[in-house]
Amino acid sequence: MSQTIAVEARNAVKAFGQGSNIVRALDDVSIQINKGEFFTLLGPSGCGKTTLLRLIAGFEMPTSGTILLDGADITYLPPNQRPVNTVFQSYALFPHLTVAQNIGFGLQMQGRPAAEVKSTTAKMLALVKLEAMAERKTSQLSGGQQQRVALARALAPAPKVLLLDEPLSALDLKLRKEMQIELKRLQTETGITFVFVTHDQEEALTMSDRIGVMSAGRLQQVGTPKDIYTKPKNRFVASFIGDTNFLPATYKGRKLRLSDGTMIDAPAPGADDSRATVTIRPEQLRLGDPSEPGATQATVQTLVYFGTDTHCHMALSDGTELIARLQSPASGDAGLTKGQKIGVHFPAGAVQLVED
Repeated sequence: MSQTIAVEARNAVKAFGQGSNIVRALDDVSIQINKGEFFTLLGPSGCGKTTLLRLIAGFEMPTSGTILLDGADITYLPPNQRPVNTVFQSYALFPHLTVAQNIGFGLQMQGRPAAEVKSTTAKMLALVKLEAMAERKTSQLSGGQQQRVALARALAPAPKVLLLDEPLSALDLKLRKEMQIELKRLQTETGITFVFVTHDQEEALTMSDRIGVMSAGRLQQVGTPKDIYTKPKNRFVASFIGDTNFLPATYKGRKLRLSDGTMIDAPAPGADDSRATVTIRPEQLRLGDPSEPGATQATVQTLVYFGTDTHCHMALSDGTELIARLQSPASGDAGLTKGQKIGVHFPAGAVQLVED
């Protein structure tokens, strides 16, 4: 079943500066975001994700390229003429208005009938579970409650697309995790296309239907959270999405030889003696006795306890460093000691080739 495209950028370029000082915040970015999906633009500061969001919102015009909404060219359409709303980091709530008045403000500015404003505001209050707070001033609310008001206000006019520019960054860790679940619930219940910008990998993996990973103004990879995590396209994506191990290798027939001489199954064919870089996630490494068949010998360097997990930092015989993530037993002791010799196994299917 084919997807309907809600938002599309075609060869979008955004340059700032003049002459020799020109910087391309976006460098020939093309992307399609499907109707009704939760799509996250993920990347470090300065990667271009917020610039792309601003092009969709109409706050910036591209240097070249095209922005489309439901197939219509909106590249130069003013922000107030786009069926798009934005939730900012600061929420931008009106402190002199009540919660209900904040939510209904956009509808009033559009000249909607008073009865419609009242009924829609009531629906939004119920949606974000703030009915009991309707008559309070926003200054009397917690950070999470203010976030809900900002979301309700943005959703009230029923935009085709809701843009969210790192809206959870000001919240503490516990509240941020709660709001991740809340945002996904709101998106699912409303069916509105959400385009979410963040540098937080956990937020992206938790909420998204698909993720677009960006770096240096370019789109590095687009895929589901599982695909992005388990099948990263290149070294940047693999390293930015969670912890991972990188190992240089050389093709030997259908095998790959690691730098310490270990032979592992190649995940894809390659020319004999050609070089490759492989990656494997810490939780995918299997540790055992160094005398086990097929085991690669390593030495435990450091053990770091994280509560539910223990990270085991190891070194292979040639000095190559690895990290394994082990589930911590109830005793908190992973059963390993610094300097201990252990066997490392690379399970078939866990090793992935990545571009440098």
